Amino acid sequence: MSKAIGMVEYKTVSTGLLAADTMLKTAQVEILEAQTVCPGKYIILLKGELSAVKASIEAARLKYREHLIDSFILGNPHDSIFAAIYGAASIESIKALGVLETFSAASIIVAADEAAKSAEVTLIELRIARGMCGKSYMLLTGEIAAVEAAIDKAKAAVSESAMLLDSAIIANPDRKLCESII
Repeated sequence: MSKAIGMVEYKTVSTGLLAADTMLKTAQVEILEAQTVCPGKYIILLKGELSAVKASIEAARLKYREHLIDSFILGNPHDSIFAAIYGAASIESIKALGVLETFSAASIIVAADEAAKSAEVTLIELRIARGMCGKSYMLLTGEIAAVEAAIDKAKAAVSESAMLLDSAIIANPDRKLCESII
């Protein structure tokens, strides 16, 4: 039994809804989120067995490729991704702060998974294309060396698809900045 998540991101709401219907009819998957994000794009995030997620995502990719912006399939995603997506991460202090921005919603989740699996860091937040003209970002914390390693790994993961926008690492961020983040 292998857990997996996947996402498709479309240019239009109508294509997004068609794709969601196609994915649900293709395999036994569950929609975690299906919604409009800025600027009028539509994302569908789903979960299920790896083979079911692959089949559903591939069906949507192929059938509606002319409006596809980005997509991913992750087998065994890092558990901290879900709390970061929903803004429920439990953070006591921020030692170093890592920030990574992408051009798509799907690519930020892939970047976060790579970061969380590559170093001892805690994901603080994944802001997925809401209020950002379709861009997305993640915030993470840990010791400076771990944050540097995680951001490097995340950058490499999204650079291949040309979705990397920018990144920053702040060692010992100001207390007031930390309070505004957590």
